[in-house]
Amino acid sequence: MIQSKGKVLVIRGGAIGDFILTIPVLQALKKNFPATHIEVLGYPKVANLAIEAGWAHSAKSIEAPGLARFFAPKGQVPPEWLQYFAQFNIIVTYLFDPDSLFQNNVSLSGKHHYIKGPHRPDERLNLHAVDVFLKPLEKLAIYETGVLPDLSRIGALKGEKTNLKRRIALHPGSGSTKKNWPLQNWIRLTEELLNDTDVEVLIVGGEAERESAEKLDGLFPKDRTRLFMNRPLEEVARALSQSQAFVGHDSGISHIAAGLGTPTVVLWGPTNMKIWRPLGKHVTIIESEKGLEGIYPKQVIREIIRVIEMGTSAQE
Repeated sequence: MIQSKGKVLVIRGGAIGDFILTIPVLQALKKNFPATHIEVLGYPKVANLAIEAGWAHSAKSIEAPGLARFFAPKGQVPPEWLQYFAQFNIIVTYLFDPDSLFQNNVSLSGKHHYIKGPHRPDERLNLHAVDVFLKPLEKLAIYETGVLPDLSRIGALKGEKTNLKRRIALHPGSGSTKKNWPLQNWIRLTEELLNDTDVEVLIVGGEAERESAEKLDGLFPKDRTRLFMNRPLEEVARALSQSQAFVGHDSGISHIAAGLGTPTVVLWGPTNMKIWRPLGKHVTIIESEKGLEGIYPKQVIREIIRVIEMGTSAQE
């Protein structure tokens, strides 16, 4: 095994889920080049998860001033950015760069082993996104498939504690309303969960689902539910890691829960499951021929119980 490749930069934009499904790239680089400094150029709110999980040493914001000039033909690229890129021996990028404008401008900083990966999978191929994002590493003689995004180190870090024995985390939103279970079903599910007096429900939300999350939280006693709204993703991850189960949609938060190893139930909507599903034996996906409306709260309760029992058995 080659112990070092100097410094490696992985560039990844996109949504939360896109980044989580690219974490196996960092895992593979770390495994094959354990003495190499690995840096991420991405959105800090999600890139910091890779640092806390132990797969990257540092991160820089993809929204930093001056970087946009690299997408202009013969752009006047800032010298400080050329100095930045010059320090890396290998650059692996998943940016949308169809005309290679970014690549050509980065080349002005010196010679790199520049590896260009896809921004998104080709849905016609029905290959899981993890394997699609890993494939470009074959240019480094790294042949990995089926790697599970691993955020377990974050779960091992100290987080806040709950006084109740069991916490069930719910994320009633996603990046698209088409992928969301009807709110009345989330209400019925929460009612069913709170019939067990030994359960606390944690409701996770961001700006996209503020209205539904706040409405759901407002319907139940404050000593039984907690609203985790617009928290840093590191805090969300630690809270999910201390939950006995998580229920969500096809969303980045569901991928975080799965990566933590939390027993995860995903209510699946119209997207391609073969490409985008969260991975792991502790993950169960519920779908219906009738769409999300055909999934019933009692069915979800049964799956929550099953994944919790499965997770308990695996720990024994």
